[in-house]
Amino acid sequence: MLKSLSAAVSIAFLVSAGHAGAETKTSVTLASPWEVASYDPAVAGFAIQKLQIIENLVDADVTGTLRPGLATSWNASEDGLIWEFSLREGVLFHDGTSFDANAAVFALSRAWDQPGVLKKAPISDISAHNGKVVITLETPFAALPAFLAHATTIIPAAAAFDDEGMPSALIGTGPFKVSAFTPPQSITLVRNEAYWGEKAKLETATYLAAGRAETRALLAESGDADIVFTLDAAGYSHLEHVDTIETSAVPIPRVVALKVNAGHPFFNDPKARQALSLAIPRDGIARAITRFPEAAANQLFPPALSGWHSAEVEPLRTDLDAAKTLLADLGWVAGDDGILTRDGERFSITLRTFPDRPELPLIATALQDQWRDIGIELEVSVASYSEIPAGHQDGSLHVALYARNYGLTPDPIGSVLQDFGQGGGDWGAMGWENQDVAEALRVIASTSDQDQRQASIATVASVLQQELPVIPVVWYQHTVSIAKDLQGVVIDPLQRSYGLSNMYWAD
Repeated sequence: MLKSLSAAVSIAFLVSAGHAGAETKTSVTLASPWEVASYDPAVAGFAIQKLQIIENLVDADVTGTLRPGLATSWNASEDGLIWEFSLREGVLFHDGTSFDANAAVFALSRAWDQPGVLKKAPISDISAHNGKVVITLETPFAALPAFLAHATTIIPAAAAFDDEGMPSALIGTGPFKVSAFTPPQSITLVRNEAYWGEKAKLETATYLAAGRAETRALLAESGDADIVFTLDAAGYSHLEHVDTIETSAVPIPRVVALKVNAGHPFFNDPKARQALSLAIPRDGIARAITRFPEAAANQLFPPALSGWHSAEVEPLRTDLDAAKTLLADLGWVAGDDGILTRDGERFSITLRTFPDRPELPLIATALQDQWRDIGIELEVSVASYSEIPAGHQDGSLHVALYARNYGLTPDPIGSVLQDFGQGGGDWGAMGWENQDVAEALRVIASTSDQDQRQASIATVASVLQQELPVIPVVWYQHTVSIAKDLQGVVIDPLQRSYGLSNMYWAD
């Protein structure tokens, strides 16, 4: 109780400090669920990139079209093995030092050595040559520029690292620089007057991490936060009727999904995973929990990913009788209490999820009830989201419920390769590999031939629909509340940026 009270007082103080600036109409306070607990791009790059503090060599617009960032252009050799990135001149880091090829190579080399998308790219060397960044590949990889737009490949200044090479500050080239950082709860930003591009219209901005959905809704309604991301259904519905607020729900390439440990004896047959899927009440969850009926996910890739969403796969459905039949085929027999047993083992499993996305615990409870009807005893563990990758790494995970964004790289192959390539991924397949998918992903990543790409994407979509190493539940709507006088707000469906530099207050 004392801890909760302390957190509430802390947020109230930070809101008061941030909102006082908003009265001058030169500042914005933004709230979202996501804590920023690290200086490390490998850990907190997603938040740092969204706040436009540290930038990438390659940028992308809201459609996913690549555009110059700190690199003005890039090209590949004829054999596709050597990429050269020409860099923007006259760019300064927030500490006044110059951005150059050596700074970019240091940051990218570190990103290559850390968990992240560059681990999945066939890179053999990253170097500086004649003022350019040169990346040498083992095999052709057409998706490389899109990978360099990913949040883990942002370019901090040399001064952002300590003597041992560990991240120790947030120093970049972006339109905003950090004036105060209180991890994991708050970042205060000030306009970068030396920015190489168009300067931000706002003078300052404050970012607040508010984990509870009720807190975020209250911040929006009171005006203590000018723009609030990731509202729960109840809060969003309420804020729709507040005169000083506009609400928006944008379909994005994110899906609420179940990660299944396909290496576990209970789930190593696709029939078991298909049975889990058949017992998911997607329509009911979409109507009653997320309150967007059209968002029931009948395949993994949502319509927002037009190049990956397939009209050819057979849609996933709910059918409890079919689920029971599949489990019976696998030798499971109902015990006296209705829970299935096989070879003396009860079908008792744990589902891990986290509260940062408020719909997840509710969906987990719905699954708990429905899966009991087919004989599966499900314990729900609601804890830190870090418990999911930890369970993947140590092999203890049974199933996990989370939301995965397949637009984290402008070309979705970045996230898909992370999740379903060789060895799977923390937020993707576990104990599952498929050679057809591996080869299709190789083709998608390496070729610029659109016909080959689409044929290979179709293969990936079809196999994932049958094998279900990750089971889709509902597609995601990005819910946002915006103060009515706040102009220039663009909701990025790829969630790469909050767009703070374009915001301004109406006169």
